[in-house]
Amino acid sequence: MANEQLVDQIMSAVMAKIGNEPASAAPRAAAPSVPASIGRPEATEFVGTSALGDTIGLVIPNVDPQIHALMKIDPKYRSIGIIGDRTGAGPHIFAADEGVKATNTEVVSIELARDTKGGAGHGSLIILGAEDVSDARRAVEVTLGELDRTFGDVYGNDAGHLEFQYTARASHALNKAFGAPVGKAFGITVGAPAAIGVVLADTAVKASTIDVIGYSSPAHGTSYSNEVISCFTGDSGAVRQAIIAARATGLELLGAMGDVPTSTTTPYI
Repeated sequence: MANEQLVDQIMSAVMAKIGNEPASAAPRAAAPSVPASIGRPEATEFVGTSALGDTIGLVIPNVDPQIHALMKIDPKYRSIGIIGDRTGAGPHIFAADEGVKATNTEVVSIELARDTKGGAGHGSLIILGAEDVSDARRAVEVTLGELDRTFGDVYGNDAGHLEFQYTARASHALNKAFGAPVGKAFGITVGAPAAIGVVLADTAVKASTIDVIGYSSPAHGTSYSNEVISCFTGDSGAVRQAIIAARATGLELLGAMGDVPTSTTTPYI
């Protein structure tokens, strides 16, 4: 009997507790879903993007006269193509050079931005002028398409980066940015930290018969980036040989500061 009374007391206590508990809150309405990406913009100015260097390509079919004048664009170019990126610069300029070769466009300006996402290097802003908007759009499309190739000889680790670029025939984008002789073989080496870039420049010129036409350092010729950039021209085979020698040295030096430097895409030189 005592056991039955104990059970009754326990059950009574449990039921009382349940009765005193507040009703459970109504379930919250599901939060509105947010798409992972907004998809392709409807803006007519949009041409495309690339994850390489956080790059966007745009076009303005008919630039406003006030902006046109402030940008100092030749009046005959009503349309402009625009390539902007957070990191890269060199790959984008070499890619834009191919865009200019493939279309009836002119390089209006090339600016190197000291972007905080660029690590030791730069981002860039490239403006291409065209009389016909179809040329401007096509030049931007070609530039975006070339990035997978031009990022091939960009190597990096946590300590810095290396960049090597080559073309057998420089055009107006490379002439505008680096003073490359139009129609001649041209190459660049870039080393960051800048100390490695100094060695790359010296290694390249000692490895082959080339003409050095440019040397940029943190306070001279760059936007205060922690890089040294060397530019050279000459016979096609000699330019390639200089780059290959500098690349071997650069990979060894940067590798001594951290992990083995890896290519961003697939090397092409």
